[in-house]
Amino acid sequence: MQINRLTQQIQFIIEIDRLKQVIRQTSLMDGSRRENSAEHSWHLALMAIALAEYAPEGVDIFHAIKMLLIHDLVEIDAGDTFCYDVQGNHNKAEREVQAALRLFGLLPANQGSELRLLWDEFEAGETPTAKFSASLDRIQPLLHNQQTQGGTWRIHGISRDQVMKRVAPVETGAPELWPFVLQLIDDCVQQGYLNETSTLKIHG
Repeated sequence: MQINRLTQQIQFIIEIDRLKQVIRQTSLMDGSRRENSAEHSWHLALMAIALAEYAPEGVDIFHAIKMLLIHDLVEIDAGDTFCYDVQGNHNKAEREVQAALRLFGLLPANQGSELRLLWDEFEAGETPTAKFSASLDRIQPLLHNQQTQGGTWRIHGISRDQVMKRVAPVETGAPELWPFVLQLIDDCVQQGYLNETSTLKIHG
């Protein structure tokens, strides 16, 4: 075992602990506090396991789990950008690429390259596995908002159209789950958790 290699790996492990400090807009399902990005990534990885039977042909679940566990590591440097924040999303990609360079660069070259390729695949969203993973990333906040009676949607005045645009990748990335998503959104509108039209503008 090369000590330098192990040192790099341990440093990476220490550094990624910081993801637990990145607070997202979404509340926990019990409404007690906002979730952090590490919790979000863990939740998605378990969703991939629990919902594996709904994955389209060509999806590699183990590959998806790894992808989901690392997809938000860049938020350690770039922060979590609220999906409905137009201004914040303007330079999101640039900030996250710089974060990826630094964070995956902490690892030995072969491991760093492997994780960077996973991250790039998720961001590109072109493979069946990336599309399925992105679908889960859209469904999870939907469930949180439903369980918190509108949670983040109510705080920011989010409309049905905005949510529909956000979850659109599910239709092709996880088509067997699409009817569930549509029904959940309809139910949220009927319950008053989600507005038909936007009431506020997102400033960050």
